[in-house]
Amino acid sequence: MFRLIATRRALTKGLCRNYTTSLQPSAKEVAPSVAQAPNRAATWSRDQRPKDEAMVGPRFEQMDLAAQPDAMAAIELIAEEPIHFSNQRIVSCDGGGGALGHPKVYINLDKPGAHPCGYCGIRFQKEDHHH
Repeated sequence: MFRLIATRRALTKGLCRNYTTSLQPSAKEVAPSVAQAPNRAATWSRDQRPKDEAMVGPRFEQMDLAAQPDAMAAIELIAEEPIHFSNQRIVSCDGGGGALGHPKVYINLDKPGAHPCGYCGIRFQKEDHHH
């Protein structure tokens, strides 16, 4: 029995090889200077890191950020959306409804000025009525 185990080990030792690889330095530079978005050059929040500082580490090591999709900044797109005027004190927003919307929220328009939806940023304002 012992002889059979020793013979089996000798056979498998010759068949199995130990393969090792060494770490190679990255050929590409990590995160070249990349704009925040096509319609936004800088960050829009104090807490937000610039895109070239946020995309570092092994996940982005050999990624060419210039070849990746570059979405427009939502903050600029929402700013272009006109304010929705209403003659009611309370309006509801569901983000367009259906599967692409968000949960329905109610927005109080008693105070003057535009009031944004907390989910999608669409602004609502009560129309001024002069008696």
